[in-house]
Amino acid sequence: MLDGRVAIVTGAGRGLGRAYARALGAAGAAVVVNDLDAEVAEEVAGAITGAGGAAVAHVGAVGGSEFADALVRRAVDEFGRLDVMISNAGALRDRTLRNTTDDDFDLVVTSHLRGTFTCGRAAAARFREQGEGGRLILVGSPAGQRASFGQTAYSASKGAIVAMTRTWAIELAKIDVTVNAIVPTALTRMVATIPTLGDLVAKVDAGEPVPEAARRQGLGSPDDVAPVIVYLASKESAHVTGQAIAAGGDRIALWTHPGEVEERFRPGGWTTESVGELFAGAYADRLQEFRPTPLDLEAIEHA
Repeated sequence: MLDGRVAIVTGAGRGLGRAYARALGAAGAAVVVNDLDAEVAEEVAGAITGAGGAAVAHVGAVGGSEFADALVRRAVDEFGRLDVMISNAGALRDRTLRNTTDDDFDLVVTSHLRGTFTCGRAAAARFREQGEGGRLILVGSPAGQRASFGQTAYSASKGAIVAMTRTWAIELAKIDVTVNAIVPTALTRMVATIPTLGDLVAKVDAGEPVPEAARRQGLGSPDDVAPVIVYLASKESAHVTGQAIAAGGDRIALWTHPGEVEERFRPGGWTTESVGELFAGAYADRLQEFRPTPLDLEAIEHA
């Protein structure tokens, strides 16, 4: 399906990134495996080549423009071109607002948001130079789509990435580049600290099947998300762009684009009193819910 195509996957040493890289390799793509940890990056690249595919490891932290440019150059130097960029890398700091330091915030935003920006920009420049289109697959999170307790920096980054997806989809359409955001849910190390999920993560790590009820909720192994990545990386997905696509377990879903719920006009403008009347009356039953998810409630209880 991906024969002749070249992909970069950032943060590909473990978890979801590793599943993406291996699935792309199995589908025929040559893969640049990026990770901070040289040992796991080489391990994943070795697994792809050992199965008859093509891959190289490229070690380092995403965020800066120089590294993003070097990552794209590595793909071109090794395999002659670039067709797919998957910006999966990022750090996590599970902190409530009062406990989030400047360093915590900067680390998360730099790795997720700035890393996505610089890698996406570098890939788009290469796609434009090649003149044959391309695929940008950005990585969002449910935390960026709704309330997520203890995830100030992560939620902000992931929400911004999905917004950036929509803008880039418009900007890059004229050069036949599609831009989509995957919103994955999987039982990985990242969620192992969430109460009630630790046991499920341990089962996945031990090779045990995920309970059917969990799979119906969108919780499975990283391998459950990988087919969506392979499809979005393929030529067959040329008509799919600007989308936020949830994937996990037995579930695939489309997130809506943000839209206004309702509108009201008042000739001559609004006064403070009339605004108060609006929210006490017509808008009283139209306010959007921001209730935490069951997982958030567990986190709140244990905070």
